[in-house]
Amino acid sequence: MISSISEMTQLWDKTLGKVEKKLGEKQIFDSFFTGSYIDEINGDVIVVVVNSALAVTLMSGKYYSLIEETINEITGNNFKVEFIQKDSSKKQHRVEVVEQKEQNYFAGSVVKPNCTFESFVVGQSNREASQAALLVATNPGEMYNPLFIYSNSGLGKTHLLYAIGNYVSKISKPGAKVLYVQASDFVTEYINSVKGEVHAEDLKKYICSFDVLLLDDVQMLSTAVKSQDFFFSIYEKLYNAGKQIAITSDKQPSELVNMQERLVTRFSHGLTVKIEEPDQNTCVEILRKKIIEKGIDISRIDESVLYFLADKFSKNIRELEGALNRLTFRIQMLAQNERVTLEIAAESVQSLSGGKAFANELSEQKIINTVADYYSLAPSQLVGKIRTGQIALARHIAMYLIRNTLDVPLKKIGDIFGGKDHTTVMNAIQKVDKGLKTDMTLKEAVDELQKRLKP
Repeated sequence: MISSISEMTQLWDKTLGKVEKKLGEKQIFDSFFTGSYIDEINGDVIVVVVNSALAVTLMSGKYYSLIEETINEITGNNFKVEFIQKDSSKKQHRVEVVEQKEQNYFAGSVVKPNCTFESFVVGQSNREASQAALLVATNPGEMYNPLFIYSNSGLGKTHLLYAIGNYVSKISKPGAKVLYVQASDFVTEYINSVKGEVHAEDLKKYICSFDVLLLDDVQMLSTAVKSQDFFFSIYEKLYNAGKQIAITSDKQPSELVNMQERLVTRFSHGLTVKIEEPDQNTCVEILRKKIIEKGIDISRIDESVLYFLADKFSKNIRELEGALNRLTFRIQMLAQNERVTLEIAAESVQSLSGGKAFANELSEQKIINTVADYYSLAPSQLVGKIRTGQIALARHIAMYLIRNTLDVPLKKIGDIFGGKDHTTVMNAIQKVDKGLKTDMTLKEAVDELQKRLKP
């Protein structure tokens, strides 16, 4: 058991030595890790003091896994790590840890430290929800209470709840008490109180002792009338005390079936925001971030691979990450210098398509990838805003092929190519169509591309 100051110092010195080697970024290490130390160890929780609020954010997010794995590698134990800023109230922090250890409510309901605003990829589909969550986290209890975020499954609602919790407790109000609860667990705890296993008033007092309540998947309350009554009384007490409430759901408040009208009214009182399905560029950025986090050399991966995965798995971020995990597994079996091509990517995720051969499916993205490859361009250049001669020509050809082989509406083609209006798309297609009658070089290029696009 590590308990003395000298033992804690030795453990942290060994940890920092290994982290510095694994990190390989001297400037980052010197700026954020230097001067940190273990303040105390409470059971399986190691409390580390760092030199700034930003250091707390980075170590609780981007570098958390590296630090935790290194400590457990050295000790052979399964420690969790918490970071606090130097000169913050250690006494308050210790009390919170002891209080939460003494209670047995919502076992396992924790705010994941690596889910922060920095690790959340923002795009057009989720920008409003991300901004609203950040505003709430910056001013808990003062703006938009409650915050109600809804979307289909797997689009980042829970990540934003965690991000609010991490930001409040580490940056905007260090030491604030944050409780993350899944609605299904809330129902379970309430049922236990009805059975007499715990006292309902004790459970209510426990929840209301927190400064921020993050309730995930509130639609799970819809079939539990008594649980709704109990939650309403908790909601009223938290709200009247000026404490922040953030809620997620798969539907907007007015569409929640069997939810009490008084709760629907409360949910609608603050700010309701929706997360849409991510656009292709957002999915590509998510993939880039995840690939780098996995320690894979992204320069080995053809850009067309990212656009291919983004095109096929854009409806659900979890499915997108699942596809990336399949590709990552395949990459591990390749030679270290072997490139990751579209064919390799398609083969690695083929089973996720229900048996379809992705590589042989003709789609808008496959046409874009094929045209980009023919002209030695990146797919992002074709769908971007650069108007230089060769890029513009390749873009027009891609529009022409998408229209004529897939019969895609002009408006949708415009959306694919950066939000161009249908008139611009029509002019581009007509320009190619006219050029095919007189320009032999253009005709040869289009003929060759059509051959490449055949199954």
